[in-house]
Amino acid sequence: MSKQLQGYVFLALAMVLVGSTIIASKVIAAGLPPFTATALRFAVAFPIFLLLMRLTRTRWPQLDRSAWILLVLQAGAGSVGYTTLLISGLKLTSATDAGVIIGTLPVVAAAIAILILGERPHRFTLVAILLATAGVVSIAFRPGESGTHSLPGNALIFAAVVCEGLFILINKRLRTPIPPLALSTLMTGLGLAVATVPALFEMPWTGSMSIGSFWAVIYYAIVPTVGGFLLWYAGSGRVSGAEASLFTALAPVSAVIFAVIFLGESVSRNQIIGIACVLLAVGGLGLQSLKPVKSA
Repeated sequence: MSKQLQGYVFLALAMVLVGSTIIASKVIAAGLPPFTATALRFAVAFPIFLLLMRLTRTRWPQLDRSAWILLVLQAGAGSVGYTTLLISGLKLTSATDAGVIIGTLPVVAAAIAILILGERPHRFTLVAILLATAGVVSIAFRPGESGTHSLPGNALIFAAVVCEGLFILINKRLRTPIPPLALSTLMTGLGLAVATVPALFEMPWTGSMSIGSFWAVIYYAIVPTVGGFLLWYAGSGRVSGAEASLFTALAPVSAVIFAVIFLGESVSRNQIIGIACVLLAVGGLGLQSLKPVKSA
């Protein structure tokens, strides 16, 4: 198997694991408060990342005060904000809806860069934003449908995606380069610190925790968080960044498939239209960045 093909396999597996976090979060939402679940996730993942740093002899970066402030903001938005909003949203809406919405992350990140950083948008980027918006609207606004299809729930899922987009934006503002493993370790450690205080106010010891939600948190912490990290960077190191970005389209697809298989959810026509729009949007962004690589 060639190095490039190995990279494709690793990236595909990483994005499939990202899609599985929707199912894990849905199970967690039924048995644990969001901040408690988030703190537990990072409490499990943090020592594993520390061990990986030790085994790989990865050094801690030398950071100034401004860098630490940015890292805390990153942890608050991307680590804690994303996870708690995702779990909270999945208490109200379906995993299939959430799977479609999380697929808009690359497009949302591009839109945030345009609005906040003032980046000049390529025409393909604008088309991608319109497509992703159409995809979200197609599943968010469905007259006559209720039950697991909740507009407030979908809004919380989209807010989680915005938090992850802000995570990407803040990372661009860091002036000191941080190795990926060190950054992931810092994010889990700071995420644990940020999530612990609000988790105490949830008083999880006063309620009951289902065994399913407990194991779902353990799975989320070890498999998608640590395993997904290892697979993504093993894959991205074998292919170009533009090629790697195309694989993000697998996350919403795998999330919807898992929701159907493991949760028994059905897929409506609106959801099919939504995921088609999102896939076209993500694919358009990826092909836009891939074009210069091919011409080179």
